[in-house]
Amino acid sequence: MLKKLKFYAIGLIPGLLIVFFILNQKGTSCSYFPNDRVIAETLTKDFFYSENFKKEMESNKITEKQLKDEIITNGTIDFDRSQAQKQPCPDYLLVYPKNNPQYEIYYSKCKEKAEFTSFKKLK
Repeated sequence: MLKKLKFYAIGLIPGLLIVFFILNQKGTSCSYFPNDRVIAETLTKDFFYSENFKKEMESNKITEKQLKDEIITNGTIDFDRSQAQKQPCPDYLLVYPKNNPQYEIYYSKCKEKAEFTSFKKLK
């Protein structure tokens, strides 16, 4: 039994190290929490903005790069106030940052696009 355990460890440990370094280089993440999945899927879509959303972004001096790289990436989906089961395009409310939110963003996530409809500055 001890001999089998040694052979298992000899294969497992180098295998884990190799997989870790390969996945680490590709920047892959393995988070399956609902919040992380919705945000990751949203960032793969084409972004479309309503006129009201564009005006609010301009008045708050938020660029599209800031929106994608900072606000959406580090934001949190408020599932209590979202309509995640709506078909064909679920509606989501994203708050940023998680503690003491400063912004609320409403958007719909369809198969090929994410349509941003409302941008609110809270403070």
